[in-house]
Amino acid sequence: MTTALDAVISEALKLTPEERTELIERLADTVLPTPPLHPDWEAEIARRVANLEDRKTKGMPAEEVMAELHRIIEAHGSGA
Repeated sequence: MTTALDAVISEALKLTPEERTELIERLADTVLPTPPLHPDWEAEIARRVANLEDRKTKGMPAEEVMAELHRIIEAHGSGA
């Protein structure tokens, strides 16, 4: 390992776990670029973002989504 790399790693280890995660993601993006999406997906994403921005679609907290999914799974599992 080079001295510069050792110094970077030493400094990176001083970061919080969240900061290290962000660093990893940002570095990975420089060597593993995200493959382009199919044009249909690009259009769908643009449509959904526009709907959110125009307030045509209301967001829902992830906790509520997961709770609803758990209720559905439990209801299905109990034969209801």
